[in-house]
Amino acid sequence: MTFSIVARSADGLAHGVAVASRFLAVGAAVPAAEARVGALATQSYANLAYRPQGLALLRTGVAAAEVVAGLTAADPGRATRQLGVVGPAGDGATFTGDDCHDWAGGVAAAGYAIQGNILTGPEVVAAMETAWLDSAAEPRLAGRLLAALRAGDRAGGDRRGRQSAAVVVVQQGMGYGGTSDVVVDLRVDDHVDPVAELGRLLDLHALYFDKPDPGQLVELSGDLAEEVRQQLTRLGYHAAGSDPADLDGALASWAGVANLEERIVAGRIEPLVLAELRRQ
Repeated sequence: MTFSIVARSADGLAHGVAVASRFLAVGAAVPAAEARVGALATQSYANLAYRPQGLALLRTGVAAAEVVAGLTAADPGRATRQLGVVGPAGDGATFTGDDCHDWAGGVAAAGYAIQGNILTGPEVVAAMETAWLDSAAEPRLAGRLLAALRAGDRAGGDRRGRQSAAVVVVQQGMGYGGTSDVVVDLRVDDHVDPVAELGRLLDLHALYFDKPDPGQLVELSGDLAEEVRQQLTRLGYHAAGSDPADLDGALASWAGVANLEERIVAGRIEPLVLAELRRQ
């Protein structure tokens, strides 16, 4: 019913799941992830109890393959289940029960597990694995997961058609405002082209919530500072006088309204933020 990838980032700090299916709101059923612990996907007559149970096992240091073995051994319905697990280190693990609808199968190696059922064929999983391996230069785990999902979708995906997709990524302290471990949690519950729509949402998420690249920040001084001051004044955010702190405060206030607060750094400005300020 579904194809998914469960993986961790190259540095081992982030874990995530991307999934698509001809199933309403697949993101509500399949993925589970916990920072510094791991991630899993339960599908094909999904056993949702696998999610808390699997994370509990990973939390105690059980390897991904043993998590899969333990969960499925205790499940009388395991023949209809499919499961992918990745821990904080080592190989991922995948399981496909003998009674899953064709085509069904998966592949797992260092840091990832890919699986699918009711697919057009094994080429879906193969395309996902190739895309995952080829995207190693992508710094965002969510971007790599989406690349794999797109490849699976283009290769044929769920042979029943398309309906929903989701991506979840966790990393300790890297969520909104540094107060959460949830880096990305996006769902497309019912759409004619859910993977494409998920990509659009992830682009918006990057705009609003990605942290600025320190190498791209520009000193907020001289003519640039004056331009920013004038642009803010035009929009109703007044930075009185020439005190840099006043300008920082006005810029932060505008950014909060524009949903760009995660990209603000005192005394500097990111070109993306500057472009949005000019556009408004």
